[in-house]
Amino acid sequence: MMSVYLSGDSWAHRLPAGIKLVAVAIGSLLLFKTEMLWIFLVCLALVLAAYGSLGRGAIQRLRLLKGLSIFLAAILALHWLSGTVMDGVIAILRLCVMVLAASFVSMTTRMDDMLTAVMPMFRPLEWAGFSARKPALGVTLVLRFAPHLMEIFAVLREAYQARTGQKSSWRLIAPFALQALKMSDNVAEALAARGGSEGLTQK
Repeated sequence: MMSVYLSGDSWAHRLPAGIKLVAVAIGSLLLFKTEMLWIFLVCLALVLAAYGSLGRGAIQRLRLLKGLSIFLAAILALHWLSGTVMDGVIAILRLCVMVLAASFVSMTTRMDDMLTAVMPMFRPLEWAGFSARKPALGVTLVLRFAPHLMEIFAVLREAYQARTGQKSSWRLIAPFALQALKMSDNVAEALAARGGSEGLTQK
């Protein structure tokens, strides 16, 4: 399975996981509050510059947008039919910035560090006698592997296009689901080998 984490010692790797997660969360909320095109263009440029600062390995991760291409095209088409093309462009830019920012956090943050950053949100569960680590681990895995699932879909789509000449099809759903299940099995086995949710390093 392709590694989501990009090894390195860049400024982004040294930045605390909590700060990165909070920055993405606040940034996403602010992006939903604006409709100004220039703000989205600036944000997209900043995110792309952040990827570029990490080198070729990070730039290659930009291909995850291919997995969103059909969805983005559908959004633009719907807005075009309704006569709100500019709103469609803004929606696409908003989605691209948010997805790339989330992927940037995933590839520059170790699993243990991300789990430690998410844990405080679920501490109140411990007051009721429930485990805080299990839901925290679930959220962490979603944050961690969502970009990877998009990359898997992009690869399947490229292979389908090479064989048939068509850009996409509903037939990709089945192999995508199988790949997702295979990845979940691999993750489950890796977690079991480390002792489950309680086996991850606690800091």
